[in-house]
Amino acid sequence: MNIAVKKYISIASTVLLLTSCRKNAFDDLNMQDPPVVHIPFNINNINDTYEDVASLAMSYQWGPYNVHDPSVIKAGDWYYAYSTDVAFGASPQAGIQVRKSKDLVDWEFVGWAFKGLPAMGSQFITSNGGTPNSGLWAPYIMKVGSEYRLYYSLASTAFRVSAIGLATATSPEGPWTEKGLAVTSTDGYPGTNAIDPTVVVTPAGEHWMVYGSAWDGLFEVKLNPATGLAASTGDKGKRIVRRGITNGKYNGNLEGAEIIYNPATQKYYLFVSYDWLSTKYNVRVFRSDKPDGPFLDWNGVDVDNQADNGPMIVAPYKFTDHGGWAGTAHCAVFADGTGNFFMAHQGRPAVNRAYMVMHVRKIFWTPDGWPLVSPERYANVPDNEVTAAEVAGDYDQIVLGYTVVPGYEQEQQDPQYSVAFNSTLNADGKINGDANNTWTYKAPWLELHWNKGQFVDKLHVSRERDWESKKTSTIVLTGYNGGGTVIWAKKK
Repeated sequence: MNIAVKKYISIASTVLLLTSCRKNAFDDLNMQDPPVVHIPFNINNINDTYEDVASLAMSYQWGPYNVHDPSVIKAGDWYYAYSTDVAFGASPQAGIQVRKSKDLVDWEFVGWAFKGLPAMGSQFITSNGGTPNSGLWAPYIMKVGSEYRLYYSLASTAFRVSAIGLATATSPEGPWTEKGLAVTSTDGYPGTNAIDPTVVVTPAGEHWMVYGSAWDGLFEVKLNPATGLAASTGDKGKRIVRRGITNGKYNGNLEGAEIIYNPATQKYYLFVSYDWLSTKYNVRVFRSDKPDGPFLDWNGVDVDNQADNGPMIVAPYKFTDHGGWAGTAHCAVFADGTGNFFMAHQGRPAVNRAYMVMHVRKIFWTPDGWPLVSPERYANVPDNEVTAAEVAGDYDQIVLGYTVVPGYEQEQQDPQYSVAFNSTLNADGKINGDANNTWTYKAPWLELHWNKGQFVDKLHVSRERDWESKKTSTIVLTGYNGGGTVIWAKKK
């Protein structure tokens, strides 16, 4: 079963297995009808689960909850997040959920961008013999001049017909006016699938959209910067990413792209999501010198091939004394205007993977231009330089990865958490007391030398909140080994 079908089933299952929706005064809530008074979130009152505020009647208090497939933009002093129509224990209201925050911690629920399904997307699906789904998926937000552009994804219930529509506004809070359909698809598997858009703007002003979920991989099409629609009407673009053969069958569990340009490295980065959204969902990243590729993996291989490519930079994980987080993908990557980048994605707690909580992580860049994310969620912790004396100590260490298990469908049932184990950086420079394994540190980079330097791991050192033990601040490490495998750690 492909990931687009599973996405619909996941939402429907939440409705069937959990509590039903209550009709309430917020059923028609949108961004022109603000909710009741927001109760601020802080690092001490953000929980893994949220059954007490899950109903539509409590939508004003959703904050970081019920978030799936976010897209984030900075507008003035505010960050705005737009996300898929989902709700724990309730029939999700259609219209794209909108939140805002000044610190990336306290998220205030604003409402819905639309009252129901946009007309243009719905009409396209019905005119091509389909029945529109009950909600919108995977929006993408950007600003062009003084205009905000909001792309949405709408698919038919049979997933044969889909459309990426565009609406515009002069404010990030709307009102939104439909402008047209950027990309459409009517062919079903194995062709294109017009959902999950993301757009990058080149320094020269070109606009490129990457899109797709399951089917035959991810595609990229050139847009008209003036309209935000395909530069050539009907153009679906070219395929730029595929996935490998798993257990003798083509693996279509590939979707949720995000493409950015980093001026500091002068490269384009394509973040993609592998696997099933409530279990092994994980983020890979590739890069290119050109906006339309080819995009290369850690080993310099073009990712439009039948192989699983890396590096994997976020995946289901489990630190000590916590059940773990699954479904950690379909990310937004965004900047704060001062050169810092962040990633936002959903996280599903092991205690009940039907809950969806927004995780925001700071991004760091290796000297040779590969992105890394913090192993702990962003909490606006003062990140003053860490000394070598502070680095020494005991750590919870995680090596991100999983193994393919027999059976194409069976492999998606288990989150396969990357589980923490103890590791010690001794004050005398040894690792775990072994003279053959040593560490050196020149802020902010830590090097772990294994087997007398035969293998070297390079990790970025910073401070962040310890969400599992609820400590205000601890030291965290994130980096690559020589093979492109990501290593996370936090000091105990």
